[in-house]
Amino acid sequence: MIEKTKQSTEEKQLKDQHHHLHPFSDPAGLKKDGVRVIESAEGVYLRDSDGNRILDGMAGLWCVNLGYGRPELVEAACHQMKELPYYNTFFKTTHNPAIKLAEKLSEITPKHMNHVFFTGSGSECNDTVLRMARHYWASKNQPEKQIFISRENAYHGSTVAGASLGGMKPMHKQGGLPIPGIVHIQQPYWYGEGGDLCPEAFGLKAAQSLEEKILELGEDNVAAFIAEPIQGAGGVIVPPETYWPEIKRILNKYDILLVVDEVICGFGRTGEWFGSDYYGLQPDMMPMAKGMSSGYLPIGGVMVSDRVVEVLEAGGDFNHGFTYSGHPTAAAVALENIRILQEEKIVEKAKTTVGPYLQKRWAELANHPLVGETRGVGMVAALEITNNKEARTRFDDNGTAGTVCRDFCFKNGLVMRAVGDTMIISPPLVISHAEIDELVTKARKCLDLTMEYFNAAV
Repeated sequence: MIEKTKQSTEEKQLKDQHHHLHPFSDPAGLKKDGVRVIESAEGVYLRDSDGNRILDGMAGLWCVNLGYGRPELVEAACHQMKELPYYNTFFKTTHNPAIKLAEKLSEITPKHMNHVFFTGSGSECNDTVLRMARHYWASKNQPEKQIFISRENAYHGSTVAGASLGGMKPMHKQGGLPIPGIVHIQQPYWYGEGGDLCPEAFGLKAAQSLEEKILELGEDNVAAFIAEPIQGAGGVIVPPETYWPEIKRILNKYDILLVVDEVICGFGRTGEWFGSDYYGLQPDMMPMAKGMSSGYLPIGGVMVSDRVVEVLEAGGDFNHGFTYSGHPTAAAVALENIRILQEEKIVEKAKTTVGPYLQKRWAELANHPLVGETRGVGMVAALEITNNKEARTRFDDNGTAGTVCRDFCFKNGLVMRAVGDTMIISPPLVISHAEIDELVTKARKCLDLTMEYFNAAV
């Protein structure tokens, strides 16, 4: 329905306050400050209800890989809505979009993965992974293999299982999490936890904590190790070069599944189709969502390796699924999204042109007095705000500097996210060189304003 009368920002904020509970938000804080009202978007830019143009350095929530306003995706949804807007994939039933998307995903994912279980989101993917892995081992007459090993500060969604698999302590404080059967080991975060070790030595140390945990728990009790190729919501934590090779060595030694969470890294974010391609990983299960449809419609899926499928096919009913598993309209949009990524060679450009340019310009921020480190891969990057570059210390333990910088960003036309005092970006893959220049210029300005803020507070 089209609004007949133009409402002010204040009127919209008030209605939102009265009726809308927001995710990951303090209701009292929102009531005090008021929400931002985003009304439209085009390319890499958002426009709010006051007419401000904002460069979206986060591609929504890591997902709008093709940018905003792609008419082909709208047309794909419209066409499918007219033909078959919805039907389920339960009870020996399927439909054309699900068939075609499953086939396409098997073409672009690692060669040993040829089956997908469809979901509506990354969180649903990781609930599926937990149940599927345990069903897999039970089907092999090893039902005692139940435990999942994850990493501290990892993010795997916000459902009960997803938040438990994740390693974020503030999430665990609410709702009695994590649930039993999930444990966490050290994250490969050299800047924050490496101490006096060089990155290479710390990478080995962090990886070897996996083997220590396996031996502590007993190999016969461990179902899987789950990890993001690059930790996204934890602060774009790019592991040292020694980390993943050592993880692979350890997993090859033990009979344990590898789950690589590609919800953020998938569909070109690293400059490869998947983070598993970038690091040479061979997952047994690969959750993915976000960039599958560029966020235009909610859809996710778990790619499953051939060796796991072989066991599942002999294991009887897998009593699990979702109303919107393989939703036809969402699947049609995902198919069109992948077609564009392929035909316009957007993933290749993220690897050879746009990604290298972003990383080059981003690295220039390392000379700012507040920046202790810049890092990134492909089309994702982070910087660390510090009050002492050599000591790698923070202004406080509350992430205040990151919050101050984030607020300056939005006031100056840039979405850049704060994770504590780590500032992160994940722009649309279609961002131009000129728009990257704008992003970096605005980021530097906001760092300057943050420094002025703290200097004035002294």
